[in-house]
Amino acid sequence: MQATLPTTPSFDRAAERARVQQERRRSAMIDVFVTLGTIALALLIGFLVMLIVGKDPILAYASLLSGPLSRSIRTGRWIEDATTLIILGLSVSIPFRARQFSLGAQGQMFMAAMVAAVVAIYLPMPPVVAVLLPLVAAMIVGFLVGLLPGLMKAYLNANEIVSTLMLNAVIVLLYDFLLTNVFTPPGSQSLRSELIQPNSMLLRFTPLVGVNLGRANLAVLFAAILVFAVWVLLNRTPFGYEIRTIGANEKFARYGGINTRRTIAWSFAIGGAIAAVAGVHLVLGVHQRLIPGIAAGLGFEGIVVALLARNNPLLIPVTGLFYSYLRVGGDIMEQEAAVGAEIVQVIQAVIILLLTAQVLVDYVKARNQRVREA
Repeated sequence: MQATLPTTPSFDRAAERARVQQERRRSAMIDVFVTLGTIALALLIGFLVMLIVGKDPILAYASLLSGPLSRSIRTGRWIEDATTLIILGLSVSIPFRARQFSLGAQGQMFMAAMVAAVVAIYLPMPPVVAVLLPLVAAMIVGFLVGLLPGLMKAYLNANEIVSTLMLNAVIVLLYDFLLTNVFTPPGSQSLRSELIQPNSMLLRFTPLVGVNLGRANLAVLFAAILVFAVWVLLNRTPFGYEIRTIGANEKFARYGGINTRRTIAWSFAIGGAIAAVAGVHLVLGVHQRLIPGIAAGLGFEGIVVALLARNNPLLIPVTGLFYSYLRVGGDIMEQEAAVGAEIVQVIQAVIILLLTAQVLVDYVKARNQRVREA
């Protein structure tokens, strides 16, 4: 009598695809709830701090939460600030998804702003080219500036936090030196470059909508395009799969045939190219020239935006708008409610502490998982 071999269960591709999609939706919902919970807890702690110090928290929060929408020029300031923060959040989310803690967006933005200004001031160009050429030049430079610490991390195992912070310091000092000694016209009463040529200036919303929205400009379109592009890159391309796999388990990615060194280096470089767009926004749209401290601290605020969105490119616009709203509302609260903007710094610090705690929890979980697998 012939023995029958055991049958192997058939693989249901449709069911597996549905399971993966359901898991992704579940993960996205968890990200949303964690983000909202972090924001709510930070605002609650800020409320309690104001009660303790004897301030009127209701009046203060009324100014904080309604101020940016109370006048059109304040709304424009919110849009302007949020545009920069969203672009910066997208830039750092790419290396962060590979668990590479790049802090180089500040330097990449300064270098890109300088290059974009040089092209837009000194090179005569027709209208459309006058915007695209500074943008492309800045992104190439941002790519190269991001690639340097990426190569150091990938091939020399240099600490990416130290290398990017040190590179930031070098670039900012170089920016200040060149602005003082090269770009500021002789006899100028203030430290600033010449205005960029009119063809290079990004169109502002005020003449378009007939409402005074300050310096808010069409760079909003750059941010929208980048949100979609980064989402596609991370979720619909082989490179994005490699980044996510490295972020989940670098050893597994290496054993699976992924060139982890190349992917890590490119994640830094692509992040640098995106951070450069923020510098272009500041030069062509906001200030329309080089000024001292053109983006003081914004690079690090972009990191908070990315972490608050848990590096999800579709959530980064939401967290960028919220975080910018908080920054603008804090200044208004200081003016209207006689409450120092330090309370906003307390809220921001609580957000950062909560995010850091979550990052540490994720790190410990991932480390324990790797130990179990080993």
